[in-house]
Amino acid sequence: MPLSLLPGNRPSFDSTGPAGHRGRMREKLLSRGPEALADYEILEMLLFLAIARRDTKPLAKQLINTFGSLAGVLSASPAALAVTGGLGPDAIAVLQLPEEAARRLAGPERRTTPILNNWDRLLEYLDQALVGAVPGQLRALLLDNRNRLLADETVQGEPEHVPHVLAGRALTLHATALILIRVVPAGIPDRVLLKREAVLAGAVRTAVSLLSVIVHDHMLVGMGNWISLTQKGLL
Repeated sequence: MPLSLLPGNRPSFDSTGPAGHRGRMREKLLSRGPEALADYEILEMLLFLAIARRDTKPLAKQLINTFGSLAGVLSASPAALAVTGGLGPDAIAVLQLPEEAARRLAGPERRTTPILNNWDRLLEYLDQALVGAVPGQLRALLLDNRNRLLADETVQGEPEHVPHVLAGRALTLHATALILIRVVPAGIPDRVLLKREAVLAGAVRTAVSLLSVIVHDHMLVGMGNWISLTQKGLL
């Protein structure tokens, strides 16, 4: 009888198919930790969950080449993954999990923090934040370097003290920008109000510039209308 047919003498070879490759990937993950995985290997293992019997390594590399990086793949829209990436609904659903997990990991306070990086978002925020605001009130929106709202505070004190108060708050909160909001009081002519508020905004800008903090705008809000000192060239 040929040796190759004797019981117990069959040679053992590692599988070269998808199942064997997946086993080696799992072993690498368990023995060396996720930090040992290349970007395409992380993506490859995520795709294991959606694609049962196919080598996902070429697909993972193709997706990273298409979207530029692992982060680009994981933050791509479902439509982009379907059209550009050529993925089916199961794989698309799996690739949305890491971004959602990261969002939840950031904590509820981060998830609900407004990002005031354009006019529409700012005005939408003010529509809610200024409900019931007292006429004449001065508010300061302190922002981080991505224009996320760190604090919305009422500013108290005489006008000459406001710049120093805001500089102190910006320093405490590590703010990099701020927006001033004045709830317009009744009975003051626009010309007088604009001149007074432009002086205040200029003083604040001078004080906080020493901390490399930018004043994006000073807005006058009231009676359903708003005026931007930046747009009027007064700041």
